[in-house]
Formats: sequence, C-alpha cells, structure tokens
Amino acid sequence: MAAPLLEPLAGETLITILHTNDTHSQIDPILDNDKTYAGKGGVARRATLVKRVRKENPNTLLIDGGDVCQGTPYFNFYRGEVEYKAMSLIGYDAGTIGNHEFDNGVESLAKALTFANFEIVSTNYDVRGSALESRVKTHLVKEVGGIRVGLFGMGISPTGLITPDNFKPLKYLDPVRMARGVTKLLREQEKCELVLGMSHLGYYPNPQHDEVGDTQVAAQVDGIDFIASGHTHTFMEKPVLQKTPSGKDTIIFQVGRSGIYVGRVDFTLRDGKVTAYRGRLLDLRDESLT
Repeated sequence: MAAPLLEPLAGETLITILHTNDTHSQIDPILDNDKTYAGKGGVARRATLVKRVRKENPNTLLIDGGDVCQGTPYFNFYRGEVEYKAMSLIGYDAGTIGNHEFDNGVESLAKALTFANFEIVSTNYDVRGSALESRVKTHLVKEVGGIRVGLFGMGISPTGLITPDNFKPLKYLDPVRMARGVTKLLREQEKCELVLGMSHLGYYPNPQHDEVGDTQVAAQVDGIDFIASGHTHTFMEKPVLQKTPSGKDTIIFQVGRSGIYVGRVDFTLRDGKVTAYRGRLLDLRDESLT
C-alpha cells in the first residue's frame, strides 16, 4: 500500500510528502453507523501508515492543512490537547491553523499548542502581540535528504467564520500578497529547492466568506511546488495542476475530512530541481493498518 511510487536514479533524491486536512478531532475511526466511511481513519491507523512510509523513505515530511480541532467530544472536553498530543506522537513536522482552531479563542489555542511537538506556521495571520506570538512561525525551512524544503501556511479570512472576539488581536493579511512574498524569501534568501504551502483557504473560494482559494493563489504566485489544501473538505482522487503566471505548474491536493485518507505526493529532484512527481490517496480503512 505504501511503497514508494518513484524509484530515484543515481544523482536523484526522492522526497515524500504526506498530508492531512480537516481531521476535526477524529481520534477514533469513523463510527460503524456511517454509511459511507464506517471504520475509516483514526490516529492509530494514521500512525502505522506514517511509520511504514518513513521506513521505506526516510526523506518524508508529514504536514497538515488546518482544522485539527472541533467535531467530537475530545475537543469539547480537552480543548485541543488530545489532538496536538496525538499529532506529535504520530510525528508531524508542521501544520497550519484552520478557522476552527479559534473556536475557544486565541488564549485557548495558545495553550493547546503547548502540546504540539512540531512547528505551527501561519504566513497571513499576523500574531504579533498575541499569546500565539511565541507559538507560530511565518515560515519554516527543513533539510530533508540534503534538500532544503521551505514551508509556509495560509489561513482563511475570519469574516463570517470566526467570532471576532475569538480572533482578536490577530490581523488577517492578503494571502496572495503574503504567499508571493514568502515564496520569494524561501527561494532567494533561504535557497529552498522545494516550496510547500499548507493552506486553509479552501480549494475553491467561498464568496460568502473569502474571495481567494488555493487555485487563485497558485494562479497568481510563481515558485510554489505544492499546496496541501484544506477547509473545503474536498475529496480528490489525485492532485490537480494549476498554471502559474510563468506557465509552470503548482500541484494542489486536498483529502476530504476527518482523517479518512492521507495524501501522498512523491517528488524526484535532480540538481535542486523537481523533475517528476506522483500523487495518490492512501486509504485508512486498510485492514493491515490495524
């Protein structure tokens, strides 16, 4: 199930990206009374899958597109502690912030993030002067298999989605402008060879709440290799490609909700350039993961 999709040749490096989004406090598998997804998901199966993939390819990053919280009694009672502890045990490398992370306010989120043993990244939420200032980074660089990988995070507009008092004193910044700036920084100053966005903007924009989705960001910003998408609960069987202003492709992939699937994208790099990729869904109902 988890075998590498690309076999690197001499002089090539294979980087595997595993990603989730909108897991919504689904610690256990989906209940049996769910007609469509009964028995799928659960953090135990996710942990087994991640361990297998990392054994096959140590050059693996695990990232999340937000909305870790809300949806089951685990969040109602423990306010994010269980979710972030579980993700830490699974071995996440980075994640961004979804709108439901603010359901109990900024102070509560900051406390929950003390249980995250991985980096939280948000590029277009200005957290300066808030309880999140020491918990959230604007960008991140990871060295993976000798490749410099840059990561940034994008959050949706709070208007109509987050109670204003629960977002104060944060500021929402234009995601296209911020994505363009951070990508330039990661490419030119940090010398990153692979640039990944963790996004909770939504695959497509919702005109009631926000005018920018992942496709709009990718269409207006050069230099992003991959956007791990979230928010719209979009089930994609495989990644899609969005043309950038220079005519190159940005890969976008979103894997639904509730940890039912994990997305996998394998990148082959040679001389610091992406030469090939492949992506697919990994089903967490596989009996071998129990």
